[in-house]
Amino acid sequence: MFKKILFFSVVAFITTGKTTAQSSFSAKRFLEHDTYLASDKLEGRLAGTKGNNEAAAYIKKYFKKYGLKKFNNNYYQPFKIFIKPDINKIKSDSVSTQNVVGYLEGSDEKLKNEFIVIGAHYDHWGWGGKGSGSKKKDTIAIHNGADDNASGVSALLSILEEFHHQKIAPKRSIIFISFSAEEEGLLGSKYFVNHLPVNKDAVKVMINMDMVGRLNDKKELYMGGAGTFPHGVELMKKLGEGSGLNPVVFAGDVGGSDHVTFYKNDISVIGLHTGGHPQYHTPEDDTALINSEGAVLVCKYIYSALSAIANYNQPLTFIKQN
Repeated sequence: MFKKILFFSVVAFITTGKTTAQSSFSAKRFLEHDTYLASDKLEGRLAGTKGNNEAAAYIKKYFKKYGLKKFNNNYYQPFKIFIKPDINKIKSDSVSTQNVVGYLEGSDEKLKNEFIVIGAHYDHWGWGGKGSGSKKKDTIAIHNGADDNASGVSALLSILEEFHHQKIAPKRSIIFISFSAEEEGLLGSKYFVNHLPVNKDAVKVMINMDMVGRLNDKKELYMGGAGTFPHGVELMKKLGEGSGLNPVVFAGDVGGSDHVTFYKNDISVIGLHTGGHPQYHTPEDDTALINSEGAVLVCKYIYSALSAIANYNQPLTFIKQN
């Protein structure tokens, strides 16, 4: 009982906004990130293409700007994947891509050796076509993926900016990562988990954002996996108070994005999204449909959750869900 009271006292401290500076979250900047990543210039960001590499460079620029530290002296974690020949005019069946990764070192001398991961995939389906995951396989057109998943990356960069702006390091270290090749079968997250730059036992929780840019009129933010770490369900519900959101919290229901890779490796997870829509995996998933004001509410909520988890005052242990 004492641990639970102490836990909620920490949550209360974080949610009352006791920080040293005004919030940096901005609907305008969120939309600027999304607009670039979902632009025709990047041609749908299919893993292994020029547009995918340009998206990675954009993310890397902000990782550097906001002071993330590198693993192995590199923000890139390169790997190779198989792509069906002739999709998006790719001539080879083996192409190179990369995860973009950096970390914010924790402030507690002991707990900084534990890591919370926050991530979002930056790839999408390029020009679509029959060999892709497009819902309109007979239509060859740029699949910009403004919600899937330029929105998740925009949230990642917005949350990173807030940590940089506040100049307050949490107790545990935080790994920021943008995965490639999620659409081909969670390949980026699988590569990362199989080639972790830290000890696997030191990775305590993974928070994943996939399609967080289309908050609906009911202000519903859906999440699965909250029961995979102690008091997770209570935390995520508590953070909804005064947030402007209606969190729909599941203890299990882990879902189907990059966080699943971590869960299958006995790492606690939360997967967040704002719901499906008819434009999913079609050329119509464009920035004009993004709810940037709603996205700011989502970013603030996830920032609060990440801060609370990184400052947990009890051990973060994995709890398997049925």
